[in-house]
Amino acid sequence: MENIAKPWPALWALVLGFFMILVDSTIVSVANPAIMEGLGAGIGDVLWVTSAYLLAYAVPLLVTGRLGDRFGPKNLYLAGLVVFTLASVWCGLSGDIGTLILARVFQGLGASLMTPQTMAVITRIFPPDKRGAAMGLWGAAAGVATLVGPILGGVLVDSLGWEWIFFINVPVGILAFVLAWRLVPRLSTHPHRFDVLGVVLSSVGLFLLIFGLQEGETFEWGTIAGPITVWSLIIAGIVVLVAFVVWQAVNTGEPLLPLALFRDRNFALGNAVIATVGFAITSMSLPIVFFYQIVRGLAPTQSALMLVPMAVLSGVLAAPAGKLVDRINPRLIATAGMTLFAVALFWYSTLMTPDQPLWMLLLPSALLGVANAGIWGPLASMTTRNLPPQLAGAGSGVYNTVRQVGAVFGSASIAALMQARLGAELPGDGAGSTDAFGGGALPEFLHGGFSTAMGQSLLLPAAIAIIGAVLTLFFAKPKPTAWGSPAAAVASDAAPAPRHP
Repeated sequence: MENIAKPWPALWALVLGFFMILVDSTIVSVANPAIMEGLGAGIGDVLWVTSAYLLAYAVPLLVTGRLGDRFGPKNLYLAGLVVFTLASVWCGLSGDIGTLILARVFQGLGASLMTPQTMAVITRIFPPDKRGAAMGLWGAAAGVATLVGPILGGVLVDSLGWEWIFFINVPVGILAFVLAWRLVPRLSTHPHRFDVLGVVLSSVGLFLLIFGLQEGETFEWGTIAGPITVWSLIIAGIVVLVAFVVWQAVNTGEPLLPLALFRDRNFALGNAVIATVGFAITSMSLPIVFFYQIVRGLAPTQSALMLVPMAVLSGVLAAPAGKLVDRINPRLIATAGMTLFAVALFWYSTLMTPDQPLWMLLLPSALLGVANAGIWGPLASMTTRNLPPQLAGAGSGVYNTVRQVGAVFGSASIAALMQARLGAELPGDGAGSTDAFGGGALPEFLHGGFSTAMGQSLLLPAAIAIIGAVLTLFFAKPKPTAWGSPAAAVASDAAPAPRHP
């Protein structure tokens, strides 16, 4: 580990860029109609503006995390920031939908280079018993960014046009680059062999799995082209990923993913819990936003503003929760956070009725904010506490990959469940009665059934959050460690240092 005199300025510099790339995961959603009109694109094409970004973001995370260990997290972060910022300019200047989708791929690649480095730097410059507050700030950025995206997107589209959801990244990217260049230290690098077969297997497996899950609803879980079906891609992705794990286990050189990391109980559990967090947070927003817009008649920006209590409280409480992590067992905070998250979603499901006063719906939003503050920082702190410095990038890559895969599972699952519940709750041909998804007005006599279906759909992320809460109960209590001691670098059952050539 590196003894850095002033780690907090470095963290703030990294968080600015991290916040920006996460905002871009959600900012496009409210701009889709304007993009369709401006570029003359169909709905299937415009959905790929988001899908291409998320695929290019998620698939390389294992590799980019490992590259940070090899070439230095600062170098990879700055390179990713340059790619992301230039791709943002390209996005805003795109004159057709194909060009925009290609530019979004490069945006996603830039984001993938940056994300693991933020967490790896925190792991390396903060001592384990002081890391809670730092992870709290990192977690606040992650939690708030997903909510700021739709709000900021609505404001920019309404006032300046859809191009500005990309142009806004340029001044932020330049500022983030200057700050990172000046404030983020150059940490020592660790020579690693390049596991070419591991890179190929992990990339292909993740692509097939994430593409299948992400596009399943688009192709109605059927045929994509010729003999290729959604399920064949998903199954193929799982098979390739199993082959990847087997290769990592038998690789006598230096694997891309050191499986010994999972000997540490908290690292293994933390990755399982962050998968449930990614699932629940991604899947909860869709039924809530559809309820606000289709049943309550709110504009996109207005519906996003209904989640402001969550964003504000999550941001305000994240730092105090992080400091608390350094004083008490983080497991207690993470368990409370996951439990409150599930309670808030159950509460939402009971309040989603056509005649419910809107102010009442701000209450579960506020509870979600409190819950978020107790999830991101404590969970990241527990998961990474025992990571050895030479594997900080690899561990961060795993953690963020699992989070993204959980999010894709959540997105695919909630879309299928919403469709099923609408079919059950709406009279006659439920699926045919949902033309409101395409932007038409939903007849008032269908509001009750639609609200019920959306409320029922929220029970899925609530149940997944409960699973996450149960898993947090099995976290081991962190052992006291001294800054710079071997115990601070790696617990007794954690991964051994890799062999170097």
